[in-house]
This record gives sequence, structure tokens and C-alpha cells, in this order.
Amino acid sequence: MTTEQTAAPINAWQVAQSQFDLAAEMLNLDPGLRRVLREPRRELTVHFPVAMDDGSTQVFTGYRVQHNLGRGPAKGGIRYHQDVTIDEVKALAMWMTWKCAVVGIPYGGGKGGVIVDPKKLSLKELERLSRRFFTEIEVLVGPERDIPAPDVNTTPQIMSWFMDTYSMHQGYTVPGVVTGKPISLGGSEGRNEATARGCVFTIVQAAAHLGMDLKKSTVAVQGFGNAGSIAARLMVDEGSTVIAVSDTGGGIWKQDGLDVGKVLAWKKEHGTVVGFPGSQTITNGQLLELDCDILIPAAYENQITAANVDNVKAKIVAEAANGPTTPEADEVLWKKGVFMIPDILANAGGVTVSYFEWVQDLNRDHWTEEDVNAKLKVIMDKAFGEVLAQSLKHGVNMRTGAYLNAVQRVADATAMRGLYP
Repeated sequence: MTTEQTAAPINAWQVAQSQFDLAAEMLNLDPGLRRVLREPRRELTVHFPVAMDDGSTQVFTGYRVQHNLGRGPAKGGIRYHQDVTIDEVKALAMWMTWKCAVVGIPYGGGKGGVIVDPKKLSLKELERLSRRFFTEIEVLVGPERDIPAPDVNTTPQIMSWFMDTYSMHQGYTVPGVVTGKPISLGGSEGRNEATARGCVFTIVQAAAHLGMDLKKSTVAVQGFGNAGSIAARLMVDEGSTVIAVSDTGGGIWKQDGLDVGKVLAWKKEHGTVVGFPGSQTITNGQLLELDCDILIPAAYENQITAANVDNVKAKIVAEAANGPTTPEADEVLWKKGVFMIPDILANAGGVTVSYFEWVQDLNRDHWTEEDVNAKLKVIMDKAFGEVLAQSLKHGVNMRTGAYLNAVQRVADATAMRGLYP
């Protein structure tokens, strides 16, 4: 018997704050500092008009949130989705602060979003919306201030429009204002695979720590977009068997293993993984509860909750998505002995290679993919080791270990800088 989501929606901002509170309590943070770090530094809400193809004018709502700038400029994606809320964007901005700190890159956390279903827009409407939104948030962004990147439903093409819009206003080309751009416009080699590759680096480390043989391990991946599909492919390269994948249309399961390359081709042709020949159709909820060694949630927030956590059977959960596990579920997984690789560590490969892209742009430089991947591995392996050490030292789960490192680093930077004036 499987459990589907029926509970009331979970507020991502409350989840993010409660995760922070737990670490702040353990670190015995100064109350004033705790109050500063518990809230975003800036929240910008914009309502902006877009000329539609039929001649009408529509007004869209968008957000840009900067959580903390203590360790450097804000960094974080912009998502286009009909369910975007200010609380979701605030949570994602806070998670970005911790994510950058946990891997030790000199950024603070930011995030943005527009309430829109981009699938309902023509290419021209999408371009006009993107350029107008970026113009509206330009009061906050800049290569030394706030550097956006792709997120849900945003692409290298949209980043190109953002970069071009900003550059036209400056009067010269500014490639470093966004990351996740095409290679031809100053993008980085390896950026497309970075989130998944970083996640797989942490899974390899976790398996070594647990004494698991990846060549005998089974994997289920929820979400078959960029991160999920590439993670599935890279896990096959490690010798693992991918038994299930899913997307917004549903999931597929084949106990003796899926051919990931053929599933990708099927999805490209049919728009969904569902119906892949030789597979059994399952729901996204059922995928989370499959008997597998490694579960990679690579879709949306709040997927593993108090309602279904008892049915999770994986030995390792590697969060390629942001916030897929609620605090209540975290507690249960920890007690069950499931090894959790938290989002702020597992999916930090994306922002790390975004940082590499930014450095290359500022220096008008270009690195090889081998260089990028080698540098990424060094950073991910080091961060994993530091988080594992905290987890073992304090007898806490990996998420709390990651938060202890991240919050301490941001708190130190914020305290050292002091209050101005």
C-alpha cells in the first residue's frame, strides 16, 4: 500500500526557518545574530506588463529575494512557474546562502521567480516577459551584486536574454551578470551536468563511508529533468542499476533496470517517460517508496513527508532537488538509519560551477570541461568530508551537520562585518 500526498501544503519558508533554528540552537548563536540570519535582507516584488501576441497586455508578478550578502554577492536561480510564491522564493534564497557556505564559495543567497506557466507562452512572449522582468529587478542585480541563474523552467536561452538586456542598459557586454549561459556567450563547460555530477560525487563518498558497492546498488530517481536524467546516466556510469524514474506525467519502473539512454530518447519523442516499452507505470509517490538502495529526489519541495516517510526503503537519500524532505520526515529517516545527503550539499555542484563560470567571465577566461569537473570534485569531496565530520562529532544527521558548518560560516562573516552604521 502506498501513500499519496493528501495533507495540506507545507510552507517552504517555515521549513527553511525551522532548519536554521535547529542549527542556531546547537551553535548557541547570539540572539541578535540569529534574528538577522532568520530573515531575508531584501525582498523585491514587481508587477510588470507584457505585450502579448494577440495585442493584449498582461500584468505578471515576479520576485527577487536576497537572503544574506555577508560572504559576497547574492547568487541564485530564477524560476518560472504558476505556483511560485514569495515564501517559496524566500526559502530558496535562504537555502542558497547555506549551500554556498557549505561548499565554501564566496556568495550569499538569492532567488527569484515569476508567477507564470511558460508552456502557455509563445517564444516571443517568453522573450518579452524575460527582458521586462530582468529590467524590473535590475535595481538589485549586477556581476558584483546579485548573479541570477537558471532554475525551474528557465534555460540558457532565457539567461542570454537576461544578459543581453542588462548589457544593452550598460552600453557594453557584461557576461558575468548571469550564469548558466550558452558556451558561446561565456557559459562554462560542464555547467549543464554540474548539479547531477556534484550529487553523484557525494553519493560515491556516502557509499564508500557506508561500505556499499555501487555496482550492486539499485537507484530510483524522482524527476527526469536536467538534474535527474543526468544523475541517472552518471549512476549507470558508476555501475549502478536505475530501476525507476519519473516526471510530471508519472513514473516508470523495471526491477531489472531501465536503459537510461533509451528512456531519454522516449521522453524527447513523447514528452514524458510514461509508456516506455517494457516498464510498469507508477506514480511519483510510489517511486519514493520503492525497494531500492539509493533514492534521488530531483523534482520539487516537500515530497518525503510525515505521510509517506515510513514507507521509504532506500539506504541513501540524495537530495538533487531543493527541500524535498520535511523536518518531520528527516527525523524519521535518521531514526531508521537512512543516510541523508541534504540538498545544500548534494545539489551544490550547480552553484559551484556557476561560480566557476562567473570567475571565468570576470577574467575573460575559459576552462576545459576536464578542469571544471576536477575542480568540482575537489570542492564536493572536501565539503562532504567536512559535513560528515560534523555529523559524526555531534551525533546528528547530515543535514544538521551541513547546517552547523554553513550557519557558522555565515554567522562569523556577518559578525565580523558588524552592523553599519
